[in-house]
Amino acid sequence: MRKINEVLRLNWEKGFSARQIAKSCDIARSTVKDYLDRAQLKGLTWPLSDDLDDAAVERLLFPPAAHIDTDKRVMPSMEYLHQELKKKRVTLQLLWSEYKKANPDGYQYSQFCERYRQWTGKLDVCLRQTYRAGEKLFVDYAGQTIPVTDSLSGKTREAYLFVATLGASNYTFAWASFSQDLPSWISAHVRALEFFGAVPEIVTPDNLLSGVTKPCYYEPDINPTYLDFSLHYGTVIIPARVKKPKDKAKVETAVKIVEMWILAALRNHTFFSLEELNKAVAEKLVEFNDRKFKKMDGCRRVLFETIEKPAMKPLPLQAYEYAEWKKATVNIDYHITADDHYYSVPYQLFKERVDVRLTATTIEVLFKNNRVASHARSYEKWKHTTLPEHMPKSHQKYLEWTPSRIIAWAGKNGPHTETLISRIIESRRHPEQGFRSCLGVMRLAKHYSAERLEAACARALTLNACSYKYIKSILEKGLDKQPLLPAVDSVKPVLHYNLRGKEYYRQQQGVVHA
Repeated sequence: MRKINEVLRLNWEKGFSARQIAKSCDIARSTVKDYLDRAQLKGLTWPLSDDLDDAAVERLLFPPAAHIDTDKRVMPSMEYLHQELKKKRVTLQLLWSEYKKANPDGYQYSQFCERYRQWTGKLDVCLRQTYRAGEKLFVDYAGQTIPVTDSLSGKTREAYLFVATLGASNYTFAWASFSQDLPSWISAHVRALEFFGAVPEIVTPDNLLSGVTKPCYYEPDINPTYLDFSLHYGTVIIPARVKKPKDKAKVETAVKIVEMWILAALRNHTFFSLEELNKAVAEKLVEFNDRKFKKMDGCRRVLFETIEKPAMKPLPLQAYEYAEWKKATVNIDYHITADDHYYSVPYQLFKERVDVRLTATTIEVLFKNNRVASHARSYEKWKHTTLPEHMPKSHQKYLEWTPSRIIAWAGKNGPHTETLISRIIESRRHPEQGFRSCLGVMRLAKHYSAERLEAACARALTLNACSYKYIKSILEKGLDKQPLLPAVDSVKPVLHYNLRGKEYYRQQQGVVHA
């Protein structure tokens, strides 16, 4: 009961101020002022007439609100509100304003929201949170495994079930694999997006090592391959917080339901291959997604096709090609090692740390997020793949020289030069060992002349002295200008009494044997 009579008495009889009345009656000064204004407006005076008790005064100053027909206060369909709120940028304030335009005498905003919250509180746990259509995809592995029997050996191998569910529609995908490693993890994601035929804005995984290299409350370290996958599809990876299952409650609930409606239903089946298992899972998945909701109209597939998929992004033209990422340091020979093979990079990156992206067919090298090299992947162990443009110019010019090219170049100087160069190359165990000697001989033509070099080569051939040092010595001493001596093979033996000759040694050998 309001203290209206006491307020009027203290003011009109005692002459108390509004502050004093508020303190005496333990009410706000604004309330005191409101009572006095209403009493003055109604023309009341003190003392009040005997027929005006506290209840009569309250009815006089605070008349009841006019009765509104209950038919005009009909709420819109709660299921309609629930589905509309899943759409982007739709709020209860917007829905209420639309409702008030159609129903001017309808509920006010506070009652409108309260009735909607009461309705949502009666829904299943998996539908209590509000998710925007096309916003989030939750992924995880089921805790229960599925045995697969080898038909030859009879041994069983456990398969893991990957589960992905969309936030707004609960549309669910499941796929089995023998491992939870990175290739299986990425392959399951690719299959899930192909199953949905669209891409969500955010993917929320658990902190599985295949997806999150280093869990962190503030900045988790995403696996480079997983990050590369997200960039290819134009989505974002936001892992759930460590030990916070409510961050992915949607998929936690979906996993339990999948285990109940799919794995439990297949408990008496014996599978002899992974393909056979996934075929059975796919069939049960159709039944699961088409199953009607208990407390809402429609099913997961209907919600997905009408609300979720139109809000999602389209798939890229090509599916993601699995790629591994590694770190490598550029060696002194401007090559990196990747999967026991050597690949070249620009020589300027000597000793730099680079990122290496390996697919089944290609290898890319990135430095500071810029691609600096690309090669066809080679599976030959400890071999080299080198691009000429990665080499210094001096190395490029060196590789341009071949034995045939050097000999042809020497032939332009003269036949004797060509012959001498050929002998130098042939005298080496490997042709490249004679390249420097040949280049040294050819450069002598710049300091002297082509004619003198030709004459020096002719003299060296006569003496069978085919080397750079002999040619240089001949030119320095001017021996190329002197007449040539007879060839070594054509010189006759000199007779001298001090020379015994081969006949002497034959005779001595005969005496010894005798």
